Amino acid sequence: MATKPENHGKPWTDKQVKQLQKLADQNTPTRVIALKLGRTEDAVRAKASEESITFNKVDPDVKTQNEKF
Repeated sequence: MATKPENHGKPWTDKQVKQLQKLADQNTPTRVIALKLGRTEDAVRAKASEESITFNKVDPDVKTQNEKF
């Protein structure tokens, strides 16, 4: 059985919500945000929705500067 994240079941702090916003603005994957905040991906998505925080989706058809064409 998998271990629960360190903040599982604990209320969100204002600092964590601000960090969630910052990481979402930086296009950080939800999996990474969850690890950084000690939360599950579902908890991160739920809190983001509750706070009207959106995650920018990357268009897979758009090439980045690091990709070879």
